[in-house]
Amino acid sequence: MRTRDVRSAVYFAAGVGLIVAIFAAAEFFDAALRSICSVNTFLSCQAVDSSGLTSTLDVPDYLWGVLGFVAILVVAALAEQRPDDRRTAYALLAVTTVGVVLSFWLLYVELAEIHALCLVCASAYLLGGVAWVGSIELVRRAPQDASDDDETDEDD
Repeated sequence: MRTRDVRSAVYFAAGVGLIVAIFAAAEFFDAALRSICSVNTFLSCQAVDSSGLTSTLDVPDYLWGVLGFVAILVVAALAEQRPDDRRTAYALLAVTTVGVVLSFWLLYVELAEIHALCLVCASAYLLGGVAWVGSIELVRRAPQDASDDDETDEDD
């Protein structure tokens, strides 16, 4: 797979993730939307949204998603503009890693404390994971310095 394809996958995952996070925000405020992804008592956005456990560090969870996916898109664009600077690739990895860690926390809260799973939220977690895997690959492909090519294994 070409580096351009990996970048496209990161952009795609973050773009769709942003749409999903915006829908999660709309769903939080409009109870009618919650029924769209409420399949049963376990697979239920409504159960999650009405649990009272939908904020982390006093920030609504949907806002973490919106801000996180915007951050991924911005940092991915910076990394693309500076392909010879490993720092931007590592910055993208850092942003996506924070997102994945937060996603695992939110998934834990849903499964262990609420005993329900929001399908919209789970979709956002999955898309964040795709962006994270892509960022790992971009770090792996980043040149050691501006004069190295993608396949050099020399130490700094």
